[in-house]
Amino acid sequence: MTIIAPSILAADFSRMGEEVRALDEAGADWIHVDIMDGHFVPNLTMGPAMVSAVRPYSDKRLDVHLMITGVDAVLQQYASAGADSVTIHAESGPHIHRSIQLAHDLGMQAGVAINPGTPLETVTPLLDDVEMVLLMSVNPGFGGQRFIPQTLDRVRRLRTLIGLRPVVIQIDGGVTAANAAALVAAGADSLVAGSAVFAGGTPQAYAENIEAIRCAIDGRRSRDLFRDGITADGAA
Repeated sequence: MTIIAPSILAADFSRMGEEVRALDEAGADWIHVDIMDGHFVPNLTMGPAMVSAVRPYSDKRLDVHLMITGVDAVLQQYASAGADSVTIHAESGPHIHRSIQLAHDLGMQAGVAINPGTPLETVTPLLDDVEMVLLMSVNPGFGGQRFIPQTLDRVRRLRTLIGLRPVVIQIDGGVTAANAAALVAAGADSLVAGSAVFAGGTPQAYAENIEAIRCAIDGRRSRDLFRDGITADGAA
């Protein structure tokens, strides 16, 4: 089954614990935490204190995406905060392999991420050492961006590079119910969705949005979306 990992970058920061609990109850598989430092990307978001703060609100995997420089210096903080996995950008520093080893030594799973303009071959030397490869399908730094269509071909080529290795392909950026099926057909295993999940702003909306993505992947109509007698055109 495809892993749906809502990004809390699109959540209401004033009530983050409740938002994470709502995602858990809405059927999210993982909780995706986007960390930005204002240096590697032109935005500043959250840090290990936020990971620690939301950890009690869900037993689901906290999937931490580090869009930062100086990764090695902070990995211990994220492990202590309760991160289950960290994904580190290949472009963020010269010693990505050492960072992956350190994450493993600290008891976390490790992934490598690459930006849309980074060649896929960059991750080839790391495929035997990571649990996941994250392909950015937007240029990182801001939520709500438009999906880059060329990502589909990159997913297909990455799946070939991975071969039989047990490595998850995760897609992050502009994922919606409209492109989810194509991404999974191309070889994606995990989809990060922010705006597409948080649209509507209520726990019921989150559940319906997650179900809509799953139904798009499965090629079926959402049962949950219409369980209250709402028809496809929005009429009661």
